Amino acid sequence: MTVRPPTVRPESQSIAAGRGIAFMLLGGALLTMNDAVLKWLTGDYPVGQIMFMRGLFVFLPISILVYHSGGLSALRINSFRNQALRGGLMVTGTFLFITGLGHLPLGEAIAITFAGPLFITLLAPVLLGEHVGWRRWAAVLVGFSGILVMTRPGSEAVQWAAMFPLSASMFGALRDLMTRKLSTSETSISMLCFSTAIVVLGGLATLPFGWAPLTPRDVGLMALSGMLVGSAHFLLIECFRLAEAALVAPFKYFNMVWAVLFGFIIWGDIPDTWTITGAGFVICSVLYIMRREAQRKKRR
Repeated sequence: MTVRPPTVRPESQSIAAGRGIAFMLLGGALLTMNDAVLKWLTGDYPVGQIMFMRGLFVFLPISILVYHSGGLSALRINSFRNQALRGGLMVTGTFLFITGLGHLPLGEAIAITFAGPLFITLLAPVLLGEHVGWRRWAAVLVGFSGILVMTRPGSEAVQWAAMFPLSASMFGALRDLMTRKLSTSETSISMLCFSTAIVVLGGLATLPFGWAPLTPRDVGLMALSGMLVGSAHFLLIECFRLAEAALVAPFKYFNMVWAVLFGFIIWGDIPDTWTITGAGFVICSVLYIMRREAQRKKRR
């Protein structure tokens, strides 16, 4: 009697893909909610103090992840130097982004950070030796044209504060490139934990410059921010485990919808035509770069 191997039902794959997309949407909502909380706090507290307090509470969801990943062995570090470099990039990017949140509408700040994949494409040939064809270079130019549309340099409406999230996206791209390099030797949890520790220490280093007295309500908001970040990262890790990156990654740009929604509900902000048009340029260029990257991997 011949025993047939079990067949994988298409439904199970589609369910996993659907869960992956749902986790990406929910993770993006939590991250954007966290950004809204941070923007609220920037009116009363210095950025370094927010980084320190929020970072402390991120360790709670990290401890849960460590417990479910086999214990302290998941935190093993093989390259302290590269981990420290990644943590330094994360500190700088976090500081710049939170500073930008204090000066820009939520939707505009998040839209500008969409330039991160453009910086990755721009820097990959130099730092990783990857080949980038002319089509992806053209997409990068279109994407940065969208950034120019949003910031409108040379006009009276120029947003000098846009340089903060734009610079944050560049440091975020460098961090992601370093993550790609470390992924062969380090666990995701160890990178998250080590970088969080450096962010906490970086925030603590600003204590001599003056911190504001904390209120119980704001301590609660900082705790909420930490829990939101930790939970969001868990969902994003899970979404890429359940479904292919090419499928779920485009849903990251739904964060713009969350940002507009939260910005309108809390502050009454409505993105202008320049912001929407520029964000459209950036999103389309990034999606095209992702498509070309997927095609290049298939040809290998």
